[in-house]
Amino acid sequence: MAIIEIEQLTKSYRVYQKGEGLRAAITGLFHRQYREVLAVRDVNLKVESGEFVAFLGPNGAGKTTTLKLLSGVIYPTSGRAKVMGFVPWQRDNEYRRRFALVMGQKNQLWWDLPAQESFRLHQRIYRIEPQAFQKTLGELTDLLGVKDLLSRPVRELSLGERMKMELIAALLHSPEVLFLDEPTIGLDVVAQHNIQQFLKYYQEERGITVLLTSHYMKDVAALCRRVVVIAKGQVQYDGSLTGIVDSFSGAKVVTLQLAEGIVPQGLEKFGEVLSVQLPKVKLKCSRAEVSRVLAQLLEQYTVEDIAVEDPPLEEVIAAMFSRVSSEEAVAEGVKK
Repeated sequence: MAIIEIEQLTKSYRVYQKGEGLRAAITGLFHRQYREVLAVRDVNLKVESGEFVAFLGPNGAGKTTTLKLLSGVIYPTSGRAKVMGFVPWQRDNEYRRRFALVMGQKNQLWWDLPAQESFRLHQRIYRIEPQAFQKTLGELTDLLGVKDLLSRPVRELSLGERMKMELIAALLHSPEVLFLDEPTIGLDVVAQHNIQQFLKYYQEERGITVLLTSHYMKDVAALCRRVVVIAKGQVQYDGSLTGIVDSFSGAKVVTLQLAEGIVPQGLEKFGEVLSVQLPKVKLKCSRAEVSRVLAQLLEQYTVEDIAVEDPPLEEVIAAMFSRVSSEEAVAEGVKK
């Protein structure tokens, strides 16, 4: 059963066009010019209960705006949405107690107070029973390894430690739906990995529904089976990670481990040479040409090992965004 349902959801803003110079500034006081910016445009989406879905897109694509709409932080211009049967922007108290929003660039903890004080405040806000509160807090602090940090002021914590505390605060009331907006932004590799492992374990254990936005493809690959790509305010793709590569990449990356002393010549005739670090060579070639290229490479060189892989996910996604932008530009040109 769909726990999140979105139909034709649209959010637009009127943006003031300020001219350059003093004269334009004075004119703007009396005659302002605006332009409409569509942050989200006719988005349709259904998310089943218990899914962990990645919501990808370039900066300004509408990802965070969509999460804010689903959280009831802002109102839509048009369209409909329901989460667990609630209309988010009606802001029912019952709905607020059943979801959580974590934004990697926003703080919900008191900066100068220990995290445990903010947790106590959350207990009162969400009316969590003392026994349930202590049990949940103990489980979360154990899982994230931050029990010894609860009495330290938040401002003294590292970025990774603060993010762990933010997750604890969001999960204290045991939400059924969790919205995560860039939860690992700015974290080092170790901190990213720790957050990923926690989220994966927690989601599998509790069966909650998670909608995640992230610019780190490792987050997506580690956590999500389903990916929704949004660009120019619209859903451009909805499916599996492998499906993205199959749909938007026409290339494969071939890595050769050559025998000692072999100096390859004429590699460019087999495809794009990505790197040559002897005895290892990396090429990119068309998917349709992989079999032929491999046969010719094995015939021409002494190869000790060979691997054929898809291009990095970041590269495929970037190419997809670029294509969407080009198509949008062409469409705008036709309109004019």
